[in-house]
Amino acid sequence: MGRLGMALVVLTLALLPGAALSRAPGHAVASWYGAWEEGRLMANGHRFHAHALTAASRKLPLGTRVRLVNLANGRSVVVRITDRGPYVLGRDIDVSKGAAERLHMVSAGLAAVRLELHPSHRKLRTRHVARWPAACVRRPI
Repeated sequence: MGRLGMALVVLTLALLPGAALSRAPGHAVASWYGAWEEGRLMANGHRFHAHALTAASRKLPLGTRVRLVNLANGRSVVVRITDRGPYVLGRDIDVSKGAAERLHMVSAGLAAVRLELHPSHRKLRTRHVARWPAACVRRPI
């Protein structure tokens, strides 16, 4: 990497909040969003409530339950992925203000967290039970 490349890396780490936080497997940078988004429709079709335990992720499927552990203080919370985002470079997951309060990260704004798939989240295996028009209906196996 040349001088220009190194300068860009240093500049990026200096300017982007959270860019230098831990990126070990299963770790992410979390930010929070709150009252200014109150009542907005989320990607899952429901309205956002700042004190609900929800989160936004670009990669995790909607409806996934995830346990987040704040690496700085060990506090944890279980959230449901209900929206898409964050769209800020260097951030992996946005949590609601209610979840941020439980993680004690409101004043900091950002936190290094560990993501764990919550054990209560299980994919419902389904199968088709008939052809059209009932093929649209899926039933549990």
